[in-house]
Amino acid sequence: MATRVTLEDLVVDYGAGPVVDGVSLDVEPGSLVALLGPSGCGKSTTLRAVAGLLQPRAGDVRFDGRSQLAVAPERRPVAMVFQAPLLFPHMSIGDNVAFGLRMRGVDRAERRRRAQEALERVQLPGVADRRPGQLSGGQEQRVSLARALVVQPEVLLLDEPFSALDASLRVEVRELVAQLQREAGVTTLFVTHDQEEATVLADRVALMLDGRLEQLGTPRELYEKPATLAVARFFGTANAFDGMVADGCWTGPLGEVPVVAADGPGVLLVRQEAVRVVGPEHPGVDAVVLRTSYAGTAVRAWADAGGTEVALVVDPTTRLVAGERVRLHVPPEHCTVVRR
Repeated sequence: MATRVTLEDLVVDYGAGPVVDGVSLDVEPGSLVALLGPSGCGKSTTLRAVAGLLQPRAGDVRFDGRSQLAVAPERRPVAMVFQAPLLFPHMSIGDNVAFGLRMRGVDRAERRRRAQEALERVQLPGVADRRPGQLSGGQEQRVSLARALVVQPEVLLLDEPFSALDASLRVEVRELVAQLQREAGVTTLFVTHDQEEATVLADRVALMLDGRLEQLGTPRELYEKPATLAVARFFGTANAFDGMVADGCWTGPLGEVPVVAADGPGVLLVRQEAVRVVGPEHPGVDAVVLRTSYAGTAVRAWADAGGTEVALVVDPTTRLVAGERVRLHVPPEHCTVVRR
């Protein structure tokens, strides 16, 4: 049975103000939640508080409703994989993987058997007798993953485990982690600053900014329906237009757009790929193409709509040239209004 992880009004500081400021988060049993955000936003600090490596100043960390604050790190049912593999250089790979089992009093024969199984799961059969220095960086990180999974943790914590790997290897190890997490069904918290990693791996994404949880949702929800302007700007690129909302309609530089939002000033958010180039008979606004940039699978363009610049991404078969007059349409279903 997988474990539910709950953070309640978590506050962690280093004496100069909170690094994590009132974060509340519910991680469903067996799910993978990515803590996403820029450097210094508090995501790794949050992970360390869950592991027990840091003591929060306020709030609580609960596993299936049981507070962990009085539980020592080594007694919490967690395993953690760090950015660097942190293997013992004087031990064989097999002994490194089995180290947690040894600390739990598992007998030698059982340790060897389970360590070998764990190495096979991370696609490293036949390396148990080698030393860490004889492996590549990607292989060492797989060994770290095997060491974490071999103890069958209730909660798996991953702290940017791919950031030190080159691009192709990062994708390979990332896919392996996703496969193993699904097979084990272990509740997982994964720290990353990479939006692509978060969207590919996570069931839900918790975006952290300045020590606070800005928005929690599926990758699609954060991308298509950002709750704030800050989320929209971090999670991809979006056009942002100031206007006014009245009676279910936003009015601004793009004309009138039906929206679901409270009356008053509002910023209309529109992803660049949602902007359509349409014929003169369609509703929309007239614009003049300012510049274009060919990117192989798409063409990025910028147009002036009555003094307001609109960014758009179109199919490479759509020919746009600077100075061309076009008509732009924004589908209401791809629009979100937030407060500035």
